[in-house]
Amino acid sequence: MKVILTQEVKKLGLKGQVLEVSDGYARNFLIPQGLAEEATKTKLKEIQEKGVKEEKKKSSEKENAEALKMKLHGKKIEIKVKAGAGDKLFGAVTVKEIADILQKEFKVSIDKKKIDVGEPIKHLGQYKIKLKIYPSVQAEVILIVAPE
Repeated sequence: MKVILTQEVKKLGLKGQVLEVSDGYARNFLIPQGLAEEATKTKLKEIQEKGVKEEKKKSSEKENAEALKMKLHGKKIEIKVKAGAGDKLFGAVTVKEIADILQKEFKVSIDKKKIDVGEPIKHLGQYKIKLKIYPSVQAEVILIVAPE
């Protein structure tokens, strides 16, 4: 019997996968537990259409990410902070502050979880910041930390 998995099943497959399993396994375990549903022609067609839509959406997102990378890559952003002796900052520059600067200067909203600063920024100077825009698209901006 062909079934469509509604969630991941160990040693069987991932959610959305279409599999051929024995009739008893499907009727007595997978379907009653809500782990799978019978693969009818209409459901298979729906899955295929959904896959095409997701593929279009992913390619569109990747194109947008590439455009954003071109807009941001290599750009310099500056933040003014209070600093003490030896160019040491009072506190550190946070990824939220960097996200706010990107929003203000470039009108770009980037999730703070996608900003990689490496080690904490606690001194004045220039730092390379990696922006993970899309899983396969990264941009790099230069952050200039200057005294107030």
